[in-house]
Amino acid sequence: MASLRFILPTLVIVVLIGFLGYGLTRDPSVIPSALIGKPAPEFAVPRLHQPDQLFTQDQLKGQISVFNVWASWCVGCRTEHALVEEIALRSKATVYGLNYKDQRVDALAWLQRYGDPFAVSAYDASGDVGFEWGVAAVPETFIVDRSGIIRFKQVGPIDRQTLEEEILPLLVRLNGERQ
Repeated sequence: MASLRFILPTLVIVVLIGFLGYGLTRDPSVIPSALIGKPAPEFAVPRLHQPDQLFTQDQLKGQISVFNVWASWCVGCRTEHALVEEIALRSKATVYGLNYKDQRVDALAWLQRYGDPFAVSAYDASGDVGFEWGVAAVPETFIVDRSGIIRFKQVGPIDRQTLEEEILPLLVRLNGERQ
């Protein structure tokens, strides 16, 4: 009986260490999305610059779109911003923004300070649109094909490697597909 009281806790500890070790080898920016391969969620929110005009998921259709979720209070958004601008310059995709849980005045000042790569920024003050898109934390970036289907999701800031090895090649491939 004494050996069982020793073996059982030891076995539990070994299993827990194994799970922890496995978890530490995983890339935290790779979070599977249930939305990959599915239509972009429906939404209608005011535009950041023109609050009297709505931006909807229908505006993502008919073109290849990069949908970047950002906020002025987001440190990672500042880190990736130059690469989002680069996507707008180097690709044939239209880059849209979703300003998430932010103050309009802060978001507008941030874009004025750092540059505005977005064809349109939607304003999601409540976070409801981000919730529908499965946003866990900003920044997040989605690539949507011409049919309005989500083809890619990046959780966390885009880095140079992800831009060069995943995002730009996918945009080139999607641009070559005519539907």
